[in-house]
Amino acid sequence: MFPDIKNILYATDLSENARYALKYASVIANRFEATITVLHVLEELSPSFSGMVSEIVGKDRWADLKKRNKEKIIESIRTRIEDVCNETNQHPQGYSFIVQKIIVEIGHPADQIIHYAEKKEFDMVIMGSHGQGFFSEAMIGSTSRRVLRRCTKPVLVVRLPESV
Repeated sequence: MFPDIKNILYATDLSENARYALKYASVIANRFEATITVLHVLEELSPSFSGMVSEIVGKDRWADLKKRNKEKIIESIRTRIEDVCNETNQHPQGYSFIVQKIIVEIGHPADQIIHYAEKKEFDMVIMGSHGQGFFSEAMIGSTSRRVLRRCTKPVLVVRLPESV
């Protein structure tokens, strides 16, 4: 018996790898008549960087800047994700798919991906991979590796082919 895939969590960092992985998500969603929830995670600023900036501009001003800019950044990312999804959805060689929801979170990417995959009713996770450095052909990105190791749901990690 094959698993019933109805809800896909597609994790994106808006990179070329992630855009390529969206093609796989769209094919699988189309084949199983599944919906896709898109998750993008912004990494939090390190405490040392945040502390350094707050010392320079002042704690109250830094808190105000973060709050005002957070909303703008999240909306900007949400718009970029919508554009990428629409572009992929309308590609003549692609498959149409339904985006259930677009989520933009702040935190540690692997932790947030796992949190959403485990706590919500997703049947699988699809994400791109970044192999970096000298061993890029033998390795996958650290976020992908962490999600693969810790997630109890099926995870499809899609590498960008060299020809793209």
